[in-house]
Amino acid sequence: MSTPFPFTAVVGQDDLRLALLLNAVSPAVGGVLVRGEKGTAKSTAVRALSVLLPGVDVVAGCRFSCDPGAPDPACPDGPHEAGTSASRAARMVELPVGASEDRLVGALDIERALAEGVKAFEPGLLADAHRGILYVDEVNLLHDHLVDLLLDAAAMGASYVEREGVSVRHAAKFLLVGTMNPEEGELRPQLLDRFGLTVEVAASREPDQRVEVVRRRLAYDDDPAGFAARWADEESAVRARIVAARELLPSVRLGDGALRQIAATCAAFEVDGMRADIVMARTAVALAAWAGRTDVLAEDVRQAALLALPHRRRRNPFDAPGLDENKLDETLEEFGGQGSGGGEGQGDDEDPDPDRDPDPGSDGPGGGGGQAPESDGPQGDDAGAQPEAGEGGVPQQSGGGSGEQQPVRAGEPFRTKVLSVPGVGEGAAGRRSRARTERGRTTGSRRPQGALTKLHLAATVQAAAPHQRARGRVGRGLVVRRDDLRQATREGREGNLVLFVVDASGSMAARQRMSAVKGAVLSLLLDAYQRRDKVGLVTFRGTGAEVALPPTSSVDAAAARLESLPTGGRTPLGAGLLKAHDVLRVERLRDPARRALVVVVTDGRATGGPEPVAFGARAARLFAAEGIASVVVDCESGVVRLGLAAQLAGDLGGTAVTLDELRADSIAGLVRDVQGDRQSNRRAA
Repeated sequence: MSTPFPFTAVVGQDDLRLALLLNAVSPAVGGVLVRGEKGTAKSTAVRALSVLLPGVDVVAGCRFSCDPGAPDPACPDGPHEAGTSASRAARMVELPVGASEDRLVGALDIERALAEGVKAFEPGLLADAHRGILYVDEVNLLHDHLVDLLLDAAAMGASYVEREGVSVRHAAKFLLVGTMNPEEGELRPQLLDRFGLTVEVAASREPDQRVEVVRRRLAYDDDPAGFAARWADEESAVRARIVAARELLPSVRLGDGALRQIAATCAAFEVDGMRADIVMARTAVALAAWAGRTDVLAEDVRQAALLALPHRRRRNPFDAPGLDENKLDETLEEFGGQGSGGGEGQGDDEDPDPDRDPDPGSDGPGGGGGQAPESDGPQGDDAGAQPEAGEGGVPQQSGGGSGEQQPVRAGEPFRTKVLSVPGVGEGAAGRRSRARTERGRTTGSRRPQGALTKLHLAATVQAAAPHQRARGRVGRGLVVRRDDLRQATREGREGNLVLFVVDASGSMAARQRMSAVKGAVLSLLLDAYQRRDKVGLVTFRGTGAEVALPPTSSVDAAAARLESLPTGGRTPLGAGLLKAHDVLRVERLRDPARRALVVVVTDGRATGGPEPVAFGARAARLFAAEGIASVVVDCESGVVRLGLAAQLAGDLGGTAVTLDELRADSIAGLVRDVQGDRQSNRRAA
């Protein structure tokens, strides 16, 4: 077994270390979500924590790590006899991103269950992690149904496995730690809320600190055991402090004054539900225990807010997590003296200088400073002072980048109609288009390929029934063989690659018009986030096209690129479509199962390059020839309309919708329209 990097040797990252230690003291806090760029010691710190956790006493031979002092009465390996205890180190179990449901929760032997009525259960990772740490690296890339199972188990402290009426339950209490790089996509807000604490980590910009990081890492790589030995005393001290804090935890008093501060803070920052209040209370108690105190102070409440609230304030995926510390201090000061005499453990002299400026770098035990203050966005009138483009959206007669307009802000997003890919795919699980998936409604059966995961009971019985006499069946039991088992085939929903091809030319540059266009694309991006799609962004203007954002799961990155998109110049429509076609070709090599939906946002004009109209039509027909689903969002405005977007949709083999129709609920069956238009175009040809 390799020697882990010592926890106390991690340079900086005070918030990360403090959040992990608080959960080690009180697992009821609810785990930690660590967000940050790659190479910031996220995984190193989590793996190092497991060495600091105290050992656990378990029932000897129990696969589910039952506590000998209070064994689980429903343990599948029970009932347990007294006096069969053993001691082992706390485990850290890693959940791979590509793990199956059976690997996570465990699997039942369906063949023995049907033939013998025996609950033969093979434990999964949740059982292994009981009374230890369950670590999920890149948790934002984990399939949604696995995240749901994971967080349900974390919330209930138990795991349930159900297979065709046969069920098994076992205890599953663990410290849940997830790490993620926001550039690769976000977690859904309801899943974010299930993590107790969150911290943002980033590499230090201080040269001295970066030098120390490199120095320690090189020393560890040269001699892991020797490096760990040099930090053994510090590790032992932290381990002893965790044990002492755990013992002190039941004695910590959370007074009415602190409770009022917690409630007032959650109300002031308008967090949803009551989970934030509960998590803040548990975190403040853990902070007091970690500091060796039996009273919760205002500084504990402040630090708890910085760790528990930033990720709960997000209203949509484009909001950056964060907390306005000035507002936090004002709220704590306002409610610091209210309640029953300030609450237990909060005297009148607790804060003699109410106007002091708390130091985020030293506030609270452990030195964590919480999140940076929330940004109010760009300052000044950067969008309102720019000139309008040509009247009526007439394209400016400029070549190259001349006549470029400054970016305008996007209009308010709205709920869009569902855009889907025709047919049935087999891509990654999501919420957009029909697909054959592991979850969903049962549509048929097949022989299992590999391990059986979803039994089709009726098909299995039907396959076994003709052979009962030949197999010597006696009595009421059914004689089932492996060849009789049938896997259920299911239909659910998949996520797609939604590739936006946005016209940023002069004909789109009128300020109000481009604001509405950006608002529509932003709305579609929000829809893509909710439906678990990958997104990409291609823009065209002037003399060519560019990939503003390669396909990614980070929808907020696409929104940021959209916000800074400049406009102006001619309209090289053909170049934009060819660039999009090339992006799709490369993406099919990387992820052949994920189907694409191309959303072209334009007024349909083509003015850039030689024979621009004919060139654009030829490029569009490439999509139709390959059966790529497409939708044209018609941005043409004014009394006189040329209908060019509808012609483009015909060449693409897709359909066209106006900006108004995109937000309307009255148009149904767009998928059928897309498919019908394609078939009509083929018949006409």
